[in-house]
Amino acid sequence: MMHAHLIETITERLGRPAESCRALGGGCVGDVYRVRMKDGGDLVVKYDSCASPALDVEGYMLRYLAEHSALPVPRVLHSSPDLLAMECVDGESRFDAAAQRHAAELLAALHSVRAPRFGLDRATLIGGLPQPNPWADSWVAFFRGQRLLHMADMALEERAMPAALHRRIRGFAERLGDFIGEPEHPSLLHGDVWTTNVLARNGRIAAFIDPAVYYGHPEIELAFITLFNTFGTPFFDAYRALRPIAPGFFEQRRDIYNLYPLLVHTRLFGASYLSGVEQTLGLLGF
Repeated sequence: MMHAHLIETITERLGRPAESCRALGGGCVGDVYRVRMKDGGDLVVKYDSCASPALDVEGYMLRYLAEHSALPVPRVLHSSPDLLAMECVDGESRFDAAAQRHAAELLAALHSVRAPRFGLDRATLIGGLPQPNPWADSWVAFFRGQRLLHMADMALEERAMPAALHRRIRGFAERLGDFIGEPEHPSLLHGDVWTTNVLARNGRIAAFIDPAVYYGHPEIELAFITLFNTFGTPFFDAYRALRPIAPGFFEQRRDIYNLYPLLVHTRLFGASYLSGVEQTLGLLGF
């Protein structure tokens, strides 16, 4: 999309004149731009020209977090399938100890927001991939069917995973309840906390972006954080002071929960992520 056409589209959709724009990096869905408005200030705009755009889902998720929690997220100014306009939050994905402690406070508070069941009112997205959220009374059943098996089945269908590995995952899924349990209550989750989805400034978290929202077990959120070392000891020490982390999480359960993002990454970026899946299954005896 030519920048002139994007500026025209933003002006029309927001009812405010846009002046200029420049491309930004990142984002699994669409193209990302920083847009200068003629009446002052910058916006971040995502534009998706694919045949079936779904940026309105991201807009829904950001608004859901803003309405149901105190988690700092960019304010959504316009949300439609092909165009998402948000306030521009300046920050960087580098976290000193103070920022990590602040992140722990924010996520502990988020995980205190509860629902009567696991799931959400609608399907969402993770990295642009459909994420089903039908309401469920059991976390084990929800994680088995809507996270682990859903993503593995799609990877097999797309030929991103060999059938033999898929059989191993299904064998493990049948015994999932032997390895994970039910939380005290379903917790609201950001759903995709990794380094570039968090912005910090001056030792504080400025915003969480690109969510994959639903109600689930807080341990899956914490597991994501460990997968790519988004936060370290300062975060976990501060989080543990606010919410307990049950024994066995770091030793085994985090690896079980990280099967899900590894399968997501397999579908998005290729088979190199399957080695982590195979290693975890092997350690579990599958």
